Formats: sequence, C-alpha cells, structure tokens
Amino acid sequence: MCCRLTRPNRVVPIVMAACLSLASSSFADDWPQWMGPERDAVWREKGIIKTFPADGPKVRWRTKVGGGYAGPAVANGRVYVTDKQLPSGESDPSNPFSRERQTASERVLCLDDKDGSIIWKHEYDCPYTVSYPAGPRTTPVIKDGFVYTLGSEGHLFCLTAESGEVVWSRSFQKDYGRDQTPVWGYSSNPLLDGDRLICLVGGEGTAVVAFDKSTGREVWRALDSTGEHASGYSSPIIVEAGGKRQLIVWHPSSINGLDPETGKVYWSVPFTSQTGLSVATPRVDGNLLFITAFYNGSMLLKLDEKTPTATEVWRRHGKNERQTDALHSIISTPMIDHGYIFGVCSYGELRCLDLKNGDRLWATFEATSGRSARWGNAFLVKHEDRYFLFNEQGDLIMAHLTPKGYHELGRVHLLEPTGPAERRDVVWTHPAFANRNVYVRNDREIVSASLAESE
Repeated sequence: MCCRLTRPNRVVPIVMAACLSLASSSFADDWPQWMGPERDAVWREKGIIKTFPADGPKVRWRTKVGGGYAGPAVANGRVYVTDKQLPSGESDPSNPFSRERQTASERVLCLDDKDGSIIWKHEYDCPYTVSYPAGPRTTPVIKDGFVYTLGSEGHLFCLTAESGEVVWSRSFQKDYGRDQTPVWGYSSNPLLDGDRLICLVGGEGTAVVAFDKSTGREVWRALDSTGEHASGYSSPIIVEAGGKRQLIVWHPSSINGLDPETGKVYWSVPFTSQTGLSVATPRVDGNLLFITAFYNGSMLLKLDEKTPTATEVWRRHGKNERQTDALHSIISTPMIDHGYIFGVCSYGELRCLDLKNGDRLWATFEATSGRSARWGNAFLVKHEDRYFLFNEQGDLIMAHLTPKGYHELGRVHLLEPTGPAERRDVVWTHPAFANRNVYVRNDREIVSASLAESE
C-alpha cells in the first residue's frame, strides 16, 4: 500500500496511522462462500500456527445452533450460518433415509465474530421431505452488503447483511414446478458471478438458472436434468479456457461448459452418476478438469486452449463402491496439487493419485475414522505447504500431503459428531478459515478457535 503525502508534516501521523491500519487488516481474510474467497479450498492468510499448542488452540466462542450440513461463511466481522429447527419435543427420524414429511423451519443466523453472539436471525417455515434431513446443506454467499442463502427444500433468499431484511426470495418448487425436492435436498452451493446468482435448480431446460442478484429476476436458464435427483448436488465453478470464461456445471448425466453471461452451452461430455451422486465440486488445474463420483469413479478432461471445447484424457472406475479404482468420492472435494490428486474415496481412504493417468500412489485411513467406513470423510483445505483436514469425528488435522505419503503434524478435537450415518455419528460440514481462525459446526453448536501464530 503506497500513501502519497501532499500536505505539511502535521498530516504524516494521520496518513501513517491509516497505512498501518490497512497493512494490519491485509493479514486477515474473509471466507465469504463455499470453499473460500476463490472457491478453491485454499487458505491464503499469513501468521498461522505451524503446530498445535500442547493444550490445543484457544476456543474463542461456542454458540448453540440447530441441525445442518451447511458450512459457515465469514465476512466483515460477522459469521453467517443456516440451520433447521424442529417443534419442541420432536426429533429427526431414526432412519436417516426416511423421506417422511416433517414439520420444521430453517433459519439464517448472523453472529458477531468477536464473541459468537447472535446479531439477527431470519426464520421461515420449511417442512422437510428429504433423505438425511439434518438441515440445510449450502454455505451462505456474502457480497457487497447482501447475504444469499439456499435451503434444503429450495428456498432461495437475498437478505441484507446488516439486519437480515429480505430483499427478494424464490422457491424452486413453486417457481419451477418441482413436484418433489431432490432426494438429498438442494445441496449445490450458489455461485455469484457479476450481477448473476447461478443455481442448480433441475428440470427440462432449468438444470441451471441464473438470477439477477439485486432483484431475483431470472436472467437465463439452460440444460436438462430431470428425475428424483434433479441437477444433482455438485457446485458450479468458473474457469478461463479456450479464450472464454466458462461456467462448469456437473449434473447426474454430464459435465458441461457454458457462457456464464448467457447460459449458452459450449460443450458437454457424458458422465452418468448412479443414483444422481454428482457431488464433489469439479477441480481445475491449468487446462485440466477433474470430477469424481461415489459409484462411477473419476474422469479427467482437457480444456482446449483456443476454443471452448473439452476432450477426455482418462476415465477410471472400479467394479463397485468397495472395489474402486482411482478415486470414488462422495462428500469431500479433492485437491489437485503440483500434478497430484489428493482426495477421500468411497470408504474413507485418503488417496494420492497421479494426475496424468489416475494411478494410485498411496492410501490411508488415518485422516478420517481410522478404518474402512462407508462414506468416511474429511474435508481438505490447503494452507501454504500443508493441509488442514477436518474429519467426520470433529478432529482438525494438520498434515503434509505429498506423492511420498501422508505425514500428520498434529490434530485437535474441536466438537462432537452428532449426525447418524451408517451406524455411527458423524459431522459432515465444511469448515471456514478466516481472520486466522477456524469455524466449524455440528447439529448443536458452532465453534470458533484461534489458529493465529501469536495472540
């Protein structure tokens, strides 16, 4: 930051104070959407601890919340998170696969980052009909004084970040004639691109819909994706390739490149996901694009350098969900790092693959539950030369991931697993990292702990 002095020396203290304030604030970053500022699960803040203190990181605050898989977002000194509320005395069904209609409401909560106190909340009636009905799935999006949230049953809101006042809202079921919510709810995290909020809705011609961010008016619609899983559960991203900005949308039958301004489809490559399980966010490395699915394995595409087209490089899958090849992810989005893929496979193995061909270099259960477990999970976030992994047991792990293996630097237990899954309790919510802190939640509380190198 350069400050130009144009007045006598008496101005110097004021100008220098402003410069110091700006320099200090530059060390703190927000986490305003799914997978962070650049939607890539990379934490770029400086001044972060290299090892955990012997007694664990300082817990800054804990605040009670309701159920949900939605990760928090952090912006401008506030924390935003969504949850589900049940009537007094009622609980979720013992069988998480049940789609029995359940009286419930959803909330958008705004917390003060200093102490976790609730500044405002927006609550709305929301009967639940989805499998695994713990609560909302998607991370809020914060931008220019507004909060955008998408609930499990398709309630889309634009709220003021300051007070939670409703600016506009849409209902995917009512507005797009959806007879039924997707089996596992609306789980695709909305993407804010310019003046457009881009969402996966589902239907004929409405697999993906762009809304005006200020009014909620539909700007464009594209692609077909019908059936009980609608557009699936994967989150869109923007890449630059072939001389174009491309919106990458992966739904249960194909992965597609679109013009984010108009919805024009540039290319489509078939990739059928059994039971609609297109979940992990597509990952890009240069002109390479990678996707992975629980039943159907992995595929690597090459994006053409001159035109907006894509061709298949390799595609690999195993015999079934247990006998897998390459990577069969379901919940966690993998990372691509210097020509290698790190990701969690179908039964909780953290694996390293060679990006060139999908060959497996190593695998371990240490980062998840320590054993084979269906849908075993850990979320990966890179920081400088190491990774923070938040696993389904509520542990935050610091580790080096290299082609030579998994080297754990330490772990701390931040909160309890509370959600039922495959005869065990889990916590399946993506963490946020901001202001040199970590933010995690389960179905009972949201916790913030300091990861600052010095207090």
